[in-house]
Amino acid sequence: MACDLWLVPLVDVLCHTPDNPFAEELAQYDKALAEAGLPPVPVYQYMPGLSGDVAPVAGFDYDALHFLRRAYLLQVCGLPVTPVDELGGDYEQLLEMFESTAQQSHLVWHYDHAGAYVPVDFPHPLSNDELLAGGGPLGSSQTLLRELQYVAPVIGIDPANPPAAPAPPPAPTELEEPAVPAPYDPSPFARERHVWLGLHTAATRSLAQGSMIVFS
Repeated sequence: MACDLWLVPLVDVLCHTPDNPFAEELAQYDKALAEAGLPPVPVYQYMPGLSGDVAPVAGFDYDALHFLRRAYLLQVCGLPVTPVDELGGDYEQLLEMFESTAQQSHLVWHYDHAGAYVPVDFPHPLSNDELLAGGGPLGSSQTLLRELQYVAPVIGIDPANPPAAPAPPPAPTELEEPAVPAPYDPSPFARERHVWLGLHTAATRSLAQGSMIVFS
């Protein structure tokens, strides 16, 4: 099953219009941030050519996302990170064994098919009943980027000089549709690396452009 990542520019011409399609979600995010004593989702002045558009930034398979999350959990828990051909029950077992650690990770503790990361720096994913009933825990683009940088070396990526990111999907993909095939990568961590590159591109552009990352 395919997962698309979209960048949504947090600009006044979108966020302050009555027909903003993300108004309900942004209100939920602001509420969760306020409950945690954090500032609201930032809204920037629109700057043509710099703010970007609502557009897909990356796409990958859900299973591949779980491969990367598995690698991060193993790494952060001090366990050896070894490549596997399939997950089986390994990933679910890790989540159960290290649930408290998983719940503190912006990379791991996030819905597969929904939810967002916003350019506000906070240490742990935010969650309340309203969020869990909708898109799931709210993540921080800054913390997601730090977690990606942390796990990068064990899957063979230099976070200071990563490979070029794959092209985003040419069109939105449906939930049951297969993801666009990843470019060839001879690494035993090819799936993890493909997802890493997509998430890294999304996180860096989220911070550079003032956008939120939306899973769909």
